[in-house]
Amino acid sequence: MELINAISIGTLFGIGLFQILRRNAFRSILGLIILANAVNLFLLTMGAYSGEVAAYVDAAGQTSDPLPQALTLTAIVIGMGSFTLLLGILLLLVIRHGRGDMDKFKDLQY
Repeated sequence: MELINAISIGTLFGIGLFQILRRNAFRSILGLIILANAVNLFLLTMGAYSGEVAAYVDAAGQTSDPLPQALTLTAIVIGMGSFTLLLGILLLLVIRHGRGDMDKFKDLQY
């Protein structure tokens, strides 16, 4: 199971990094979302594998630390808000200036 998670995290990280380096602003934002999901999956993976059950499971054994789960949930909520804001700003730029190419954004002024 750890190998599957490691491969998934590496694949998501690679796809996200590849999309961030593209010239299209929409693809860059989607790459940032994918990269953030890879980091969240990494945090959950690091906090979950100590052989213990999840914090919400009613069991007599040791429960895992709920802090990584709470931090990941907070990161997801903050990330979705900021990504929504980025997509809204990109929508306004595309409406006003045509395409969502990064090279066109260099000439923008106040």
